[in-house]
Amino acid sequence: MRLSESPYETASRLLLGNQLQDFNPTKQPEHRPMSQPESDQESKLEPQQPSFDDVRWSTCSLEDFTELYWEQLAPCLEAEGLDPTTEKPTHQWFRDHGVRSFLAALRRHHDRSFGEFWVEDLGLGDDDDGYTWATSDEQTVDALERFLDRRASRYGLSTSSVDTLRTRLNLYVRAYREANGTDDLLTPIQRDRDAPAYEAVDACYGAFDWLNEGAEREYSAQTLQRVRRIVDAWYQHLVGRRIASMNPASGLYEEFKWETEDSPTPSLSADHIRQLMQVATTSRDQLLVVALAGWGLRASEVAALHVSQFNRDVPDDDVPHIAFESRKNGPGEVSVLFGLDILDSRIDGLGEDETWDGYLFPSSQGETPHVTRDTIRNWFQKLAAEADLPDQIEGERPSPQLCRRFWYDTYTAVLEGVLEGVEEIAAEQGSSDPQVVMQNYLSDSRSRQLRREFMREQLTDIVENGR
Repeated sequence: MRLSESPYETASRLLLGNQLQDFNPTKQPEHRPMSQPESDQESKLEPQQPSFDDVRWSTCSLEDFTELYWEQLAPCLEAEGLDPTTEKPTHQWFRDHGVRSFLAALRRHHDRSFGEFWVEDLGLGDDDDGYTWATSDEQTVDALERFLDRRASRYGLSTSSVDTLRTRLNLYVRAYREANGTDDLLTPIQRDRDAPAYEAVDACYGAFDWLNEGAEREYSAQTLQRVRRIVDAWYQHLVGRRIASMNPASGLYEEFKWETEDSPTPSLSADHIRQLMQVATTSRDQLLVVALAGWGLRASEVAALHVSQFNRDVPDDDVPHIAFESRKNGPGEVSVLFGLDILDSRIDGLGEDETWDGYLFPSSQGETPHVTRDTIRNWFQKLAAEADLPDQIEGERPSPQLCRRFWYDTYTAVLEGVLEGVEEIAAEQGSSDPQVVMQNYLSDSRSRQLRREFMREQLTDIVENGR
């Protein structure tokens, strides 16, 4: 395959050249089984310290600060035996963990102290009852908490993700109270209520009018969209559970047209990845680049990779994957479409040491048996300097985050390539929308195979031609 072939050309070649109905993805090459660690090495990994090195504070909304708290700070607090919902971290805690930048940015960009942020944005109180809802109506609180509990259990959400949803719901509850003068959100939608439905709709719309125009501060379009989605889901849940007779939020999508400004995250290009692979002469450096650019892992996930996470014993129609006990949205798996030969090379090298415990980036120093996120960042930036990458890419220094972003940009291009490739088939079926073919003509497994095959070809082209 020539270097200049685009994802679109790849899709057309594979889809139309091989006839879609007879498409058979390239068989996954066989690999010898890797050694498994002893049972005492299968314990949970120690938590990482919070880090905001890659955060652009000037672009962060209060919603973003809220998510950073639950995703970065809360897990660290829990690891130290602190309850992130009741035990507010002190300024000394931020100092000790090297994350005072969070407080400084909160003050600089939003004129918020952490105490104000704790109460008004996180919705947390200083009492012993934990979370403080913006309503004292017990039935409303019970309905909200039951919804979040079911959301967590059915979607496998992490604690931080549930807390983020709770914060968004509470913002709506507060807006509803301010706009309507009541904190009882259930009575207007009860099944046995005789009041006309438009009254409940007006009350819901009034809350969003307050968020949109009447609040003491301006909320970003992204924040308002996220609040709208979870509020709609909550009301729909109440209807499904026969608690409510209607969903007053169902028309919000047409009523409020919040448009977010495009602010793309910079990314490394395919040429940058090739340059990195050209100077990556060791199995460690090669695996570092592949894990970020080829598997789309976070720097902290790369640092703590262990051979026990890799599963190659999969059915013929599946691909090897990496298992994670905890990711942003709970347990998860990451497909390994490329780079198993590089992984094997790294395992072979480390396996020569009889004391090796299975970590792919081991460390003989520090509190954990593997390197830290900062070490991964330092290794990457040294590699970027050797590869003569630009000092700045769209205003940002080359980093693991930008390398990981390459994976997402490539995957997006692959999806577009798949749709481009099925356009001719859609036209033959008399459809102007290739999505119809993707949904109706292709099975879920066939569609997944296509995406994986296109992605594998793109990664192979880019990485192999850089080695």
